[in-house]
Amino acid sequence: MYLSKTEAALLPTTLAGRPRLPDTGTPPRRRIWPLLGPAFVAAVAYVDPGNFATNFSGGAAFGYTLLWVIVAANLMAMLIQALTAKLGLATGRDLATLCRETLPRPVTWGLWLQAEAVAIATDLAEIVGGAVALHLLFGVPLPVGGAITAVVAFALLAAQSRGHRPFERVIAGLLLVIGLGFGYTLVGSGVDVGGAAGGLVPSFAGPESLVLATGILGATVMPHVIYVHSALTPGRYGDAVTAGRTAQGRRRLLRAQRLDVLLAMGLAGLVNAAMLVIAAQLFTGEGDRAASLEGVHAGLGEQLGAGAAVAFGLALLASGFASSSVGTHAGQVVMAGFLRRNVPVLLRRLVTLLPALAVLVLGGDPTTALVWSQVVLSFGIPFALVPLLWLTGRRDLMAGWVNRRRTTAAGAVVAALIIGLNVHLLVWLALG
Repeated sequence: MYLSKTEAALLPTTLAGRPRLPDTGTPPRRRIWPLLGPAFVAAVAYVDPGNFATNFSGGAAFGYTLLWVIVAANLMAMLIQALTAKLGLATGRDLATLCRETLPRPVTWGLWLQAEAVAIATDLAEIVGGAVALHLLFGVPLPVGGAITAVVAFALLAAQSRGHRPFERVIAGLLLVIGLGFGYTLVGSGVDVGGAAGGLVPSFAGPESLVLATGILGATVMPHVIYVHSALTPGRYGDAVTAGRTAQGRRRLLRAQRLDVLLAMGLAGLVNAAMLVIAAQLFTGEGDRAASLEGVHAGLGEQLGAGAAVAFGLALLASGFASSSVGTHAGQVVMAGFLRRNVPVLLRRLVTLLPALAVLVLGGDPTTALVWSQVVLSFGIPFALVPLLWLTGRRDLMAGWVNRRRTTAAGAVVAALIIGLNVHLLVWLALG
């Protein structure tokens, strides 16, 4: 199986010094835990600053009404990330590379252009979120905070030069900071069990709730991590192509990969739900208070004390730093996969960074920019999801790893729901 030097240099699974399992079998039970990690890198994108904006706005404006959207989006994310991880595991190549190899050139170019648009929207959310956190915690001016966030993202990404483990540990540690921050705040806010149960029943509360539901979906099912997760698994489980030739080998490998996805996405889902619950408990009826991250920070301090405000700021900072580094890596994977081009990281980072810095310099509302960036991401999901379903359903490519019919059907339903929600939003916007 051939990879170009550019692709090999960008895929974290090809880093030197990585231990490889013997080809004669699959990871025994006692070795499954050390194999976890790729899904935790992807999971950081599911709790990026865009999630803060959409979840707190949704909870403050509509109480528990949109809790079902978070639960449904997280279940979709588990299915999608399991499929993209399996694609890399079975083929040894990432989604963008396989699209380039199997699709007509015009389609490949179109997919690449929309993936770059998604990267810009992703960067906007992550850089703006990190800048707001630095401003809340230390009074750093927003443009300076945006630049600091970008520099920290480079520093975190540099950890990959020492192997996949250091990078995964740093990202998992930042994910833990986010989880602990909201766990602490949730204990203080409490939960209305009856309200939460009612929020699990699918419903909307007018057109504005549809916009936020679309934003929550885009903030949860992030299209760029569909690409990057498929690049994190090739080679991670030893020679998976060889080991997966037997049904028993495939089952064992898939068990490790699915456990990784379940734990990582489960944690991300709990954090997202906690955000909306906190907002529903503390800010329902005070939509103006939660209309900005600054307002949420101040409100938490007033109602739960300085500790809750600091916990929120630290969680937002960890989210901005971690998701920005993962977003940078995703941009590298997309460029190498679709175009087989190696653009200097600093150059492509500057291109996707400029819109975020423009928002900060020109004084645009950061929270509004975050919400609408997530709506843009929602429109990018089908462009990654449809090729993923097509590729994982091809027996000539996946061999024994090919999707079962019910898996492909479930994925098709998810794609149809996302496309339907996007179309509904477009119609609503067109009609004013």
